[in-house]
Amino acid sequence: MSEGVHYLNARGPRGMRLYAVGDIHGRHDLLSAIHGYIMEEIIADRPLDWRVIYVGDYVDRGPESRGVLEFLSRTCEKEPRVIALAGNHDVGFLEFLAHPSPDGLFANNGGFETGLSYGVKLDFGSRRALLSGHAALLEAMPDRHLGFLRSLPYSAEFGDFFFCHAGIRPGVALEAQSPYDLIWIRQSFHNHAALHPKVIVHGHTPVSHAEIRPNRVNLDTGAWYSNRLTALVIDGDDKQLLEAAV
Repeated sequence: MSEGVHYLNARGPRGMRLYAVGDIHGRHDLLSAIHGYIMEEIIADRPLDWRVIYVGDYVDRGPESRGVLEFLSRTCEKEPRVIALAGNHDVGFLEFLAHPSPDGLFANNGGFETGLSYGVKLDFGSRRALLSGHAALLEAMPDRHLGFLRSLPYSAEFGDFFFCHAGIRPGVALEAQSPYDLIWIRQSFHNHAALHPKVIVHGHTPVSHAEIRPNRVNLDTGAWYSNRLTALVIDGDDKQLLEAAV
């Protein structure tokens, strides 16, 4: 008998409902919609306890990264049962703010749109323009947004589920996973068919519809271009998908 937990048998903690939400990428409209749906369900059903877990990539590509960070920073500060995890784009944004470069993840994968959401038109074409835009972006960003990004954990665990942005390194204990793998891994994780110690709930790699495998669930349905943001709802052994679309 193989070790590990199969999705069909996986359970959330007794008395706790879990919501995990996929990559947002600047879609404040979809974030507001799905968070509203979730809170309506919680108010109506009154579970004994609950958590809402966002699996990262709040910025870049979509038009309202500023709005997303404002919403999540305020919500997480007010309600500790809402948990936001780090994604590679969130870490890439921090790296750009610390060391502006025209060659990094931020500059080449939607950072221009993030700048625009703060009223800053970034120009990566020359060092002088880059530094000028970088300074303007730092000036435009509220301290709350920076503090929020710097505080993001890389993973969370509840019941038979392990939540992270990208996935895990197969064969490495969950508690020993590297931050790099948790926000960047793809092929070796996706191609691993055996069960993990827990079911891994992640995003990072866009798919047309939520991908449910025996050992993992991918919730990244490409919100920034698909106009759909997807969540997994876990209540005991019951698992369902929830979606916001425009």
